[in-house]
Amino acid sequence: MKSRRSALQAVREGMYDVCIIGGGATGMGCALDAQLRGLSTVLVDAGDFVSQTSAASTKLVHGGVRYLEEAVRDLDYWQYAMVKKALHERIHMLRRAPYLAHPLELLVPCFSWWELAYFTAGMKAYDWIAGEDSLFPSRMLSKDEALALMPTLRDEKLVGAVAYADGQFDDARYGLSLAQTFARQGGELINYAKAVGFSKDTEGKLVGLEVEDRLGEHRETLRIRAKVFVNSTGPFADHIRVMANPAMPERLRLSKGVHLLLPIEAIQSEAALLVPKTADGRVIFAIPWLGRLLVGTTEEEAQLTDEMVVTPEEIGYLLGYVNQYLKVNLTPEDVLAGFAGLRPLVKSKDAVKTRKLIRDHEIEVDEGSGLISVLGGKWTTYRAMAEDGIDHAERAIAGEKTACKTLEFVLTGAEGFWAGYWKQLAERYCLSWGAARHLAEKFGTDAPKVMELAEQDSQLRQPLFEGGVAIRAEVVYVIREEMARTIEDVLLRRIGVQFHSWKEAARAAPVVCQLLAEEFAWSEAQSREALDGYLASIRHLLDSAGLDERER
Repeated sequence: MKSRRSALQAVREGMYDVCIIGGGATGMGCALDAQLRGLSTVLVDAGDFVSQTSAASTKLVHGGVRYLEEAVRDLDYWQYAMVKKALHERIHMLRRAPYLAHPLELLVPCFSWWELAYFTAGMKAYDWIAGEDSLFPSRMLSKDEALALMPTLRDEKLVGAVAYADGQFDDARYGLSLAQTFARQGGELINYAKAVGFSKDTEGKLVGLEVEDRLGEHRETLRIRAKVFVNSTGPFADHIRVMANPAMPERLRLSKGVHLLLPIEAIQSEAALLVPKTADGRVIFAIPWLGRLLVGTTEEEAQLTDEMVVTPEEIGYLLGYVNQYLKVNLTPEDVLAGFAGLRPLVKSKDAVKTRKLIRDHEIEVDEGSGLISVLGGKWTTYRAMAEDGIDHAERAIAGEKTACKTLEFVLTGAEGFWAGYWKQLAERYCLSWGAARHLAEKFGTDAPKVMELAEQDSQLRQPLFEGGVAIRAEVVYVIREEMARTIEDVLLRRIGVQFHSWKEAARAAPVVCQLLAEEFAWSEAQSREALDGYLASIRHLLDSAGLDERER
């Protein structure tokens, strides 16, 4: 990417075909799609890239087993169609960035012969819908086979299990890879640039977007000129819709989802666990993910003003089900980290509860202002959502659409990647296996660019904290190449330390702050403010979760 300063200057002087508002999965997908079709494109986000819903997912690339079950039970064709589309997108998402996404085997424990038959039939239907895009076939397991695959599974009354395939991925890094790919195709993007108003022509059509530079000393407002504006702001989409046309009714209902990170030893398996039904009709996943056990999710109606923190009640709810299905006795003290996010669900007059709202997307074109809004959806179908949105944008510009090019387009860092690539990094740069795996999982075949910085300055080979696998060169790289501007930008979304452990993030923060200060020539006061603010945010996460900071 360009430096943020260079991007701001280019946007001040430019005229674009398409302006994308929102830098999550959908926005990044739209931006890359538009740029590949030859449309000059700019993307802006009010915060950091991939900083809201798109970094708070269950890290699954999936069709949605639950939605298939509901489609059959309710005879709902639209649920079925959504599952089918997601299953066909799933394999392409894995292929476009294999260092960030890969197949995952999931286990559904069954405690009666009826359950075993029921879930076997359901997973075979899941396989059939995927067709030639299937990852690998589902299989029925005996009790002994299930325990061999997942030794910590509770065996009381266990009859057997069904194993099936879906995918898993690093959502934040996948979004940043989309951003890098878009930038390398000539697109412009700016983070911390908040949309504050539109300008219109005499007919009421949008011709400009005013954005506030939230990092500038004087909060400068600049105007972006474009032919079409695409609203891909997820939970904030209604706000942008009303900004473009005050007469627009609200379309979204929001739900809060919480995930916990626990010690990986709790599962002792490379397979994941699916709890197929809870007392309140949800499903819960317990998934090995980057050296942790990821458990989620909850689903409660929420508002934009709600704080996205993990609460003791949510911890108790999730741990209760993990302890019920696994031979462990996890307590809140075992929680190493957690995160919460908002899901934007398109309103349905027939659905009373948010978990009943379909996860498919909708494209809305406001005839008055011309604003195109991509509403709803989920990560697995982000590319299809983007294609749909840019089809509408291109028709608005030229009256017809051209072919979408994103289906097989390989993302930055994926060129030449293979499963043993980390070993090549370890040998070439004399890295520990842990550090080499981490670099390969975060940067793919761009990892040598990180190590070039370490070769220029040996201090950058050092870990961010004692015992950690992330090295200091990664921080400098993401500052210079991925527009990271804050400690959280670095530790949460780009390097993932905060996802791994709140305690580790606090230990790494002083070094990250020092490197940011050197890159941006911060004063001592600015550095102290940044570090104190970040550490206070970690303490707040712990306090909100009811956890003692000293124990983490």
